[in-house]
Order: sequence, then structure tokens, then C-alpha cells
Amino acid sequence: QVQMVESGGGLVQAGGSLRLSCAASGLTFERAAMGWFRQAPGKEREFVAAISRGGTNTYYPDSVKGRFTISRDNAKNTVYLQMDSLKPEDTAVYSCAADFTLLTNTVPTRRYEYDYWGQGTQVTVSS
Repeated sequence: QVQMVESGGGLVQAGGSLRLSCAASGLTFERAAMGWFRQAPGKEREFVAAISRGGTNTYYPDSVKGRFTISRDNAKNTVYLQMDSLKPEDTAVYSCAADFTLLTNTVPTRRYEYDYWGQGTQVTVSS
């Protein structure tokens, strides 16, 4: 049974930092590209970051580029999202996702490309 559990969310002031973690089990982690998405109240789920199977490639939308960093530790079956210079508009539920792919360097950005999802962790940024 695949499980993906996020942690590290919380309340932070604007300009602050948080580090999210997503621990995966029940899957061959190194065969999955990993991603982070977020969903704010009343809005659609939004792509935040992705990292390829081996960690060589990453991709970010302009909204978080330069502020967020995705990384992974295949030995620990964990993917991370370091979030710096947080803004109130970053407030959302953040979820990790796994995309099992044969492509070593792919960094999927679309929701439908992902096979498994975590439940999410709340991030609230106060002004």
C-alpha cells in the first residue's frame, strides 16, 4: 500500500521560511519523479515544483522560482520543499505527488501525470 505523508507545515510570518517533507512508503521511490502542488481555498490545485527520478532536473513556475527549492533523498524515500521569502499568497495546502515514469530526466508539471498523492499539509503565511 502506497503512503505519502507530508509534514513541516505551519504558520509563519511573511518573509519567513518553512521546509516541507514528504515521506513515501510502499513504492520504489527512486523510480518516481516527485512533485509538489498547492491549493488555496476557492482555487484550483497549482503546480509548485518537480524533481526528476535521480534529482538531476528540477522545474518551478515563475510564482515560486528563486524562492522555493525541491530536493530528494532516495535513501530516505523523502522529498523536500524548502520555501524561503514566503508571501501571504503562498498560503495553501501543500501536497506531494509521485509519478512513476521510465524517463530518467522528466519533471512532470501537470496533475494528471501523477499517480499517487499525499493528504497535504497546511501552510499559512501572515502579513
